[in-house]
Amino acid sequence: MPPQPVSRTGPWRRLTAVSAEGVASGTPYMVGTKLLQGWLAASGVPLGLIGLLAYAELPYTLKMVWAPLLDRWPIPWPDRRRGWLLLLQLLLVGLIAAMAGLRPGKDPASLTAIGVLAVALALVSATQDIVVDAYRSDLLPEQERGAGAAATNLGYRGAMLAVGAGGFILASRYGWPLAFLGSAALMLLVVPFTLTAPPLPPIEHQVRSLRQAVVGPAREFLQRTGRGRAVMVLALVLLYRWPDGLLNVMTVPFLIQQGFSPAVVGSVLAGWGIGATIVGTILGGLLFSRLGMNRSLWLFALVGAAGNLGYWALAQFHGGSTGLLLAVGLENLGGGLVGAAFVALLMSLCNPRFSATQYALLSGVYALSRSVLSGQAGFMAQGIGWSNFFLLTAAASLPAFLLMAWLTPWHGDGVKGAFDPSRDST
Repeated sequence: MPPQPVSRTGPWRRLTAVSAEGVASGTPYMVGTKLLQGWLAASGVPLGLIGLLAYAELPYTLKMVWAPLLDRWPIPWPDRRRGWLLLLQLLLVGLIAAMAGLRPGKDPASLTAIGVLAVALALVSATQDIVVDAYRSDLLPEQERGAGAAATNLGYRGAMLAVGAGGFILASRYGWPLAFLGSAALMLLVVPFTLTAPPLPPIEHQVRSLRQAVVGPAREFLQRTGRGRAVMVLALVLLYRWPDGLLNVMTVPFLIQQGFSPAVVGSVLAGWGIGATIVGTILGGLLFSRLGMNRSLWLFALVGAAGNLGYWALAQFHGGSTGLLLAVGLENLGGGLVGAAFVALLMSLCNPRFSATQYALLSGVYALSRSVLSGQAGFMAQGIGWSNFFLLTAAASLPAFLLMAWLTPWHGDGVKGAFDPSRDST
């Protein structure tokens, strides 16, 4: 079979498209979490009830369950991915705008309406994330995947700033309903980008049944990699960002215990930290095109581990405000680099026939490192002390390096077990 065709558009048009879809992913997530939490808190809703909103985020964890439906029943216009994107984005515009009509209060009726809308928003947003990931994986050729991951992250972070900062500014000056309407307008601005985004090339052997959509992704992955190597690939997906998961759980408690005020911690993490992440993301995209997949995975993981050691130095030597800025800056710079390489890794492992399901499954495996594998971080820090804990989080990168020595050797040119269009006969 000849290689899978690549979209006949320029790279900048493709990168602009995936950046816009990053905005589309970040906007509803921030609305359903930070913005809605702020409105409920300002309206005097009890904290216990606000905390229940965490359950509304379950669709982001469970999205792999219905991902096969999107592979099985594509909406053909404008193409198999953008058809779903258009429908879901218009639904998100309506849901976010509907939230502007809420009147948070303590009566059960208003709280029920808020809960229903929050769950609906998360469900549609998580479904859109499935399609955004699949569209990006299907659209970008291998040499653009690092830049594409960076462009997506930039769009996502831009939406976080627009909704997280701009939304709260609008709310403080003109009221909360206008903040939600402004977020709906931001979501609506993405629709023209989706309509004019590069079309996907046609694929052979399309999914023809629901059984094929459910069973086919795992079967194709196992046939392509072999069972033994499949376990190693999934282990790499699980462990590559495990140091991040361990660190992120304990960053804020550590800084508070070090004597930094909550205001300083919040401003440094939100402002300086996001800025460093954006720099790392841009740098990761630029370097990826020069280094290739394998060397990027190795070098970026080393920088990520160095970021964890920055917190060890802060705990060991008490660097004050300067140490805080250096530790947060290095950690987030490394996080931007690692994130760019990791998204490119996941894209390389997906067959375009099943990219919605396979990407959702792979991202679900990764999510376990943030939850199950990192759930004991607090007990570890309490038991061995902060300095030793941060050394341990850096050492948590070693299993991934051992796996990369076999799967992504330094002098190799791709992941062993990645999708090869010339061998796709499923």
